[in-house]
Amino acid sequence: MGEKLLEVDDLISAFETDRGLVRAVDHVGFSVEKGKTLGIVGESGCGKSVTAMSMIRLLPQPAGRILQGTVKFKGEDLTQASVRRMRKIRGNEISVIFQEPMTALNPVHRIGKQMTECFHLHQRISRKKAWEQSVEMLRLVKIPSPEMRMGDYPHQLSGGMRQRVVIAMALACRPDLVIADEPTTALDVTVQAQILDLLKKLQAEMGMAVILITHDLGVIAENCDDVAVMYAGRIVERAPVKELFANPLHAYTRGLLASIPRLETPIKSVLPTIPGMVASLADLVPGCRFCQRMERKGSTLRERPGFFEVAEDHWVEVCPKCYHGEEVAK
Repeated sequence: MGEKLLEVDDLISAFETDRGLVRAVDHVGFSVEKGKTLGIVGESGCGKSVTAMSMIRLLPQPAGRILQGTVKFKGEDLTQASVRRMRKIRGNEISVIFQEPMTALNPVHRIGKQMTECFHLHQRISRKKAWEQSVEMLRLVKIPSPEMRMGDYPHQLSGGMRQRVVIAMALACRPDLVIADEPTTALDVTVQAQILDLLKKLQAEMGMAVILITHDLGVIAENCDDVAVMYAGRIVERAPVKELFANPLHAYTRGLLASIPRLETPIKSVLPTIPGMVASLADLVPGCRFCQRMERKGSTLRERPGFFEVAEDHWVEVCPKCYHGEEVAK
């Protein structure tokens, strides 16, 4: 086991709504080691991005709040850190690559102004030095003619170029942890592969840890060391990536894996799908939420299944109707 950089324990995050306080993240826990990549996978609306925003205290205000749990980064509990302290950590020690670069970048400011701002906020260097380092970061992420691009506005760049700029901004201060929130959404397959290869190369060069949030299990298999499967605000299975793909034990994980097209799949065949939909946050049951989706009845809807280590580093929510492994001593 390597040194743990981030430890999230029993995290609960909620939003105040017209229907009362609803939990979007429900007793979530995991850890990330230095230099490693953790993948968080699940359908849209399962709580992946809210978990990430909770860790760095960027939940929408005043509706969002952390109700319980700890987020220890280098041993410091970020849930108790001051606003001023969090401003120093965000962008400097923990950076985020946001999902949509057109919303992450300010449309009325040139790329150069937004790049140099990273250095002005976190490092006491001259304007000239900040400009030079910004150009170097754009060159590092393989943007051609970086000096010229510094004078462009975001709308003048392609989607792949904008994503590279967002990555350059996130890595500008050499952070220890990068949270990549679906960094390849809306990009074509070729550009997606380039972005992921670039991220992996920069990770190896800088020795940073990465949390990769995605709904694409192919991306998880190719880029992650460990994976956490989220469903309806909870982690239902967590394991090293090879173990999870070789031996998925939760029904939801199996459903996600079964939906991936394979080379041996006959042409024009109908791909398996998971029936039903994720329930609204306000309608979620206290018990097994995948049973709720499958419209099952009984005690599994009333009592939350235990989360057990069924093999080395392989943890599963052991619901009697959703767990497909050997019996667990409880």
